[in-house]
Amino acid sequence: MTPNSKYLALKEYLRQQKHDDVVMMISEIETLIGDRLPPTARTQRAWWSNRRKGAVQASAWMHAGYHAEEVDLVNERITFRKPGRIYEVRRQGNIVLWDANLVKALRHYMGLTQMEFAEELGVRQPTVSEWETGAYGPRRSSSKLLTLVAEQAGFRYE
Repeated sequence: MTPNSKYLALKEYLRQQKHDDVVMMISEIETLIGDRLPPTARTQRAWWSNRRKGAVQASAWMHAGYHAEEVDLVNERITFRKPGRIYEVRRQGNIVLWDANLVKALRHYMGLTQMEFAEELGVRQPTVSEWETGAYGPRRSSSKLLTLVAEQAGFRYE
């Protein structure tokens, strides 16, 4: 992010926040940056995606340590969340039931992209994406693998 980026003020604002979740109205973001957001920010969820490349706005919140997690275009409300901080561990016997938030927390703890994490696990990147969005959860064998990887990485989820 360049020093003259209009999104620099958003980055600095988020960096100063002490909470894991920061909820902002689009109008608040516009006031903060001193400019209007492009029309696509109000109509397309993709504008709020957490891409590492090609989206200067995403680099603002990501460099501040947040992701745009909840995008409510109807009410023009965006929830920025520190990734991998909020999760609940559920078990079935001695098997950890890995859900979207727990998978995402492990990946962020390991500092990996979805592609890198998929390679680590021997699965496809779309599989990791589907786990993280909750489209479906890891099967029992994948849950055991995730538990082993978490233990090897030193990820504390208990």
